[in-house]
Amino acid sequence: MLLDYELITSRLLLALAAGGIIGIERALHGREAGFRTHTLVCMSSSLLMLLMVYQWYLVPQEFLDTVRTDPTRMAQGIMTGIGFLGAGVIIKEGLTVRGLTTAASIWMTSAIGIVIGLGFYFPALLATIFTILTLSAFRWIEAKIPSMKYARLSIRFIHSEKYTDEDSLRRLIEEHKIKSFEAGYRLDEKGSRFQYVMTIRTKEKENFRRLAQSLVEMEDVHEFQLIPTS
Repeated sequence: MLLDYELITSRLLLALAAGGIIGIERALHGREAGFRTHTLVCMSSSLLMLLMVYQWYLVPQEFLDTVRTDPTRMAQGIMTGIGFLGAGVIIKEGLTVRGLTTAASIWMTSAIGIVIGLGFYFPALLATIFTILTLSAFRWIEAKIPSMKYARLSIRFIHSEKYTDEDSLRRLIEEHKIKSFEAGYRLDEKGSRFQYVMTIRTKEKENFRRLAQSLVEMEDVHEFQLIPTS
């Protein structure tokens, strides 16, 4: 097989375009792996698969009968390496995990680059379109799907005869249409502050704001944190 420079160039340009389009969508939403990352991932995957397509041109004539190569192994190696890159954009902040969608988009971008490198243009085009739809249009659909909202609640009370006990606190939380789970407890060294830590859940984020306002108005609350986790 002779090297077809126009074909090689066209496949790399298509990989650049596909990765760039997906990367732009990620960059517009302020994700860590954006335009340049996705472009490079798609082009590098395409480049490595081009190596397999033109492997016989690179092997000396006398070794053609003895060399055995498998393009699927190259694809497996690419996807393994992309797994490490995808893991690098996943960030855990407290109880919240961010970057899973970006990691998945990097994985898909690599797969698109592989099929472009092999010359499967139609599935590559469909995959690029479907990926953009998933990242953009599906964002609106996901926002419309009813889901539970979770938060981490930490409250420190002034430890006295009048401080709010756990049962009273749970009733207050339930009044705001919020469900509370098992609590953790902490008493400071001087015994003047008692702290509850628990995970809470509701259908509407607005309920968290109302609960926070109620806690602000309570005299025996020394300080509190209410941090949404999803």
